[in-house]
Amino acid sequence: MPDAAGAVRHPQAATGGADSLAIAGLTPLSSCDWPGKLVATVFLQGCPWKCTYCQNPELIDPRAAGQVPWSRVRGLLSRRHGLLDGLVLSGGEPTRQDGLLDAAREVRALGFGVGLHTSGAYPRRLAAVLPFVDWVGFDVKAPAALYRAITGVGASADAAFTSLRLVLDSGVDVQVRTTVDPTVLSAGDMAELGVTLRKLGVRSHVLQEVRPDGTTPEYRAALAAVRAS
Repeated sequence: MPDAAGAVRHPQAATGGADSLAIAGLTPLSSCDWPGKLVATVFLQGCPWKCTYCQNPELIDPRAAGQVPWSRVRGLLSRRHGLLDGLVLSGGEPTRQDGLLDAAREVRALGFGVGLHTSGAYPRRLAAVLPFVDWVGFDVKAPAALYRAITGVGASADAAFTSLRLVLDSGVDVQVRTTVDPTVLSAGDMAELGVTLRKLGVRSHVLQEVRPDGTTPEYRAALAAVRAS
């Protein structure tokens, strides 16, 4: 059930610390998850949103057990000094997990940078971890009025834009990304979002094209219909 910060606790959280993380996957080397850096990336289990174009629906279930122990990540980092710039904590939505803060602290203590991919679903959890993060890849889904159409959750826009404000105010390096879902978003919607983000102080906004791989059959059909029209 949710804790006071809105994060869902799962059975592994009882052990505490970074070792409690439910990790669905580990990429030992990536050059695309943190622009300009060579990193390892961990994908944390669980997400409160069900975005239309989600390519990793198997990561949504917060009850699913992790497949990679944190000890394996720790061991990888200990062997990659001088070879990796950092570790990216991705998901799912990584801020939903209790052990995230301890993991970020540990990665920093080992001498690596910490990157974070987030959609901002849990502002208070995000605020706690930001002092230990060196770069954020922040997913903005849509103009506020259309958030629910993307995420399936009514209050998601409030959480997302509160979190974005926290990131911008923190001064941490950030890249804001939007996956453009043409089944929901028009060119006018994207123009509106661009104006909103510039007013908030966003200097780096990257648009990403939807890829149908891994999405639901229903979404692939809807996307194909829009692209054919």
